[in-house]
Amino acid sequence: MKRGRDRHADARGVPASELALVQGIAHTRETLDTWNDRPGPVLGRWFAGSLAISGVLLSSVLIVASATPADSTPFTFPGLHTDPSNGQVLGVLLRNGLVLALHAMACVAGFIAGSSLPAEAQRHRGAWRWIHEQAGPLAILFVSAATAFSLLTQSLVLGMGTSTLATQLDVSPGLLLVALLPHALPELVALFLPLAAWIIASRNGDWHQLLAATVVTVVLAVPILVAVAFVEVYVTPQVLRWVAG
Repeated sequence: MKRGRDRHADARGVPASELALVQGIAHTRETLDTWNDRPGPVLGRWFAGSLAISGVLLSSVLIVASATPADSTPFTFPGLHTDPSNGQVLGVLLRNGLVLALHAMACVAGFIAGSSLPAEAQRHRGAWRWIHEQAGPLAILFVSAATAFSLLTQSLVLGMGTSTLATQLDVSPGLLLVALLPHALPELVALFLPLAAWIIASRNGDWHQLLAATVVTVVLAVPILVAVAFVEVYVTPQVLRWVAG
């Protein structure tokens, strides 16, 4: 038993899993220090990538809304069909918090699959090494599929909701989306920051940076989401009433 354990430990007897964890923490600290010296280029790439993803999603929503007949079930928009309240703001925050958590977990999974598992695989032999080597690409494939499914689902749900609300207000889906942009665009950009970091890291092979990226993107996204939740509940309904005439 001792020999089997030694095969997965270094000369000091430290288990491979602990070594991989220590290396991951070290990479994260180094990454944060590097970004702290020059945050502009990193943040610029993340926000540009997130803006591009948001643009693709909004275009998909417009296509779905234009091609989908309105639902007969009335669509209730916070603050428009009911009196605005802080409880509705909390509801918006909970909804967006779940989406942000999903995207952040995809970012963490990318770190584990692209950095932690390959590092630990080097310390194994035989079947265990093969399992670790295969787990990384499979996990990356799973995260990619889950991300694509999330975007597709959001396009369909938001598109059908946009079609129904546009019919209720007697405006075109395009005009409705323009009226929603003041809160919808910053909201989507904040939500997609972790995914933008994931895509950029995967293209560059910088999987070891994704744990740091998860922390930073979530810290950046939360205050934006709090602000736009108040805008969505207290300001956007007034814009919609004005657009509807």
